Amino acid sequence: MKTILNINHSSQAIPHLTNHAVIRMQQRSVSHNAVDAALTYGRRIHAKGTTFCVVGRKEVQRFAKAGIDLSAIEGVQVLLGSDGMVITVYRSHDLHSIKATPRAHRRH
Repeated sequence: MKTILNINHSSQAIPHLTNHAVIRMQQRSVSHNAVDAALTYGRRIHAKGTTFCVVGRKEVQRFAKAGIDLSAIEGVQVLLGSDGMVITVYRSHDLHSIKATPRAHRRH
């Protein structure tokens, strides 16, 4: 399988990281490559005024068919603010705790 996690990223590769997100990435051992992959390949869920970019089991299976190995970052969740800034990053396989906001009620 093709791996996507061997790209060398500098700290400036993902342009919109808050200081909090950088600290959480370091504390939780989530690489810039993992955040980049979650933003590129992850499912987007709009909830609680933010956008969650999540890599779950379904994304790993779907992209494996295309030759992209996301298994190393399964469970990575990236929270984006309304301005596109990465607010925080964490690992969780529990996607049921994210309550999606119906389209009619989303703030733009």
